[in-house]
Amino acid sequence: MGKKRDIIVIGGGLAGLVSAYLLAKNGHSVRLIEKKVYPFHRVCGEYLSNEVVNFLNREKLLPPGFAFPQINRFEFSDIKGKAVQTPLDLGGFGISRFLLDDHISMRAQEMGAEILTGTQVLEVNFLSESDRFQVELEGGNELESDYVIGAFGKRSRIDSFLNRPFTQKRSPFIGVKYHIKIDRPNQVVALHNFPRGYCGLNAVEEGKFNLCYLGRREHLREFGSIPEMEQQVLWRNPKLAQIFNEGEFLFEKPEVINEISFEKKSPVENHLLMVGDSAGLITPLNGNGMAMAIRGAFLLANIFENFENRNQIENQYSKEWNLHFKNRLLFGRWIQKLFGAETSSSFARNLLANFPWLSQQIIRNTHGEPF
Repeated sequence: MGKKRDIIVIGGGLAGLVSAYLLAKNGHSVRLIEKKVYPFHRVCGEYLSNEVVNFLNREKLLPPGFAFPQINRFEFSDIKGKAVQTPLDLGGFGISRFLLDDHISMRAQEMGAEILTGTQVLEVNFLSESDRFQVELEGGNELESDYVIGAFGKRSRIDSFLNRPFTQKRSPFIGVKYHIKIDRPNQVVALHNFPRGYCGLNAVEEGKFNLCYLGRREHLREFGSIPEMEQQVLWRNPKLAQIFNEGEFLFEKPEVINEISFEKKSPVENHLLMVGDSAGLITPLNGNGMAMAIRGAFLLANIFENFENRNQIENQYSKEWNLHFKNRLLFGRWIQKLFGAETSSSFARNLLANFPWLSQQIIRNTHGEPF
């Protein structure tokens, strides 16, 4: 066991929550800061790969009393709505972040982590003279710690404060999410192409489906509203037009995020240890962002137990993060080029139809081994 540290985790998504849970379980003093209040919805595909199911069951991190849809087939449609289905060897299940994040936050508190919700972080400074961090909160409060874990997601004001390189370039992508009720097979995760984007659909708990798509800011600007953009762009795929017309939409308004960047990031920035999307964002079509966040937190927690000083921890974490995730992100960016255009999406559909083993190759290159 390593020595016990005072650790602040900024951001309460899966990476931050699992980090807080494991570190507190191992005896560290942990404070997690989240700007929202649980439970709440996040823009997320809500498909969780079986890569992490054994770990979640061991740690009792899955909410009890729910039947989560088991997903073992993949449906792909090109922009024209022509579709193909293929089996998923590894598979996974559907679960909402509304439910999962809230449960893990309670488990982290049971282990002794302090969860500060409704709290915004403004600045994070590493004080070299004391070898500690100073974290400034909205309202003027300040906290200090030995280590800070950055789990603030795809893009945050902290990224800009740290002047991370990817913040210098605007991203064209937006993400939009709904929960709907619709008559569809529970065991199928679907990915439907539309011009310059794609939309995922899969079952989650309680008979609901998560509908989440990656679109373009330029289309929203051109058509003036999300509903108009959906009709003019997404509905060009007949599969999506049918889903939007048949589905019962459960949110008053969609969850929306913008400036989604798939640019390269670093797992360590100014001594902050980045986990989840803060370290690197995999393209959503690969369906593995949630599992990567969980596995990254698991890796980091183990490193804290096996290494003593800051340099050792940072170097080992960078090494292991790159070993597990660097190639996944590169492969995901390459695969994304086959999506969102008429010719390339048709080509991808033909590949999956004629070479069904190809989907398994994609999974092997964007997923890790169960642990």
